[in-house]
Amino acid sequence: MPSNGSAAEDAGSHRALETLRSLLTADETLEAWAMEHRLFALTHRRVCIAATSGRFISLTRRLLGGYDSADIRWQDLKETRIRAGIIGADLTLVAQASSDLNIGSEVNRVWIFEGLCKDQAQALYRICQQHDQVWREKRRVRELEELRAKSGGVQFGNAPPAYSSTDAAGAESEAARRLRQAREMLDAKLISDSEFESIKAKIVSGL
Repeated sequence: MPSNGSAAEDAGSHRALETLRSLLTADETLEAWAMEHRLFALTHRRVCIAATSGRFISLTRRLLGGYDSADIRWQDLKETRIRAGIIGADLTLVAQASSDLNIGSEVNRVWIFEGLCKDQAQALYRICQQHDQVWREKRRVRELEELRAKSGGVQFGNAPPAYSSTDAAGAESEAARRLRQAREMLDAKLISDSEFESIKAKIVSGL
């Protein structure tokens, strides 16, 4: 039979979990959640955090009951760190403040959650890492598309590159510019070596 303290903690966790579920949208699912240890919460406003299919949610208990909520969309997440001890763990999330895929944002939000149950924190960390990798790839593709557009239409398909000049000198100048931009994308690791060689071959074949 659980002690009174354990029963109170279970009741508090149950209420927090019910609050989390009430915040989910119609097509959103709860993937994992974590609660601060009650001992840690004696000197802090107790926090419950969760990972859903679309975002990261934080619930902070009010002094007079209830919770305040805040969230981070997965597309805004930039970094996740965990520091684990014997029984507890701390989780840190860094997110950009912009509301789109703007990779140049320098304004970050840093959330630190201390005194979490270790197993729960580790499960949340793994989920955060998975979503972070997915959106990193989406941002990489977005940046690559923007660079391709700026380069004047370099393509990976069968369509030949379009040149703005019809004479030989103009074609050579345009080809050199596009080759240089392709090299810059390769150096920035936005394209692979095979993609670079494909672009180079198409540029050379158009001379």
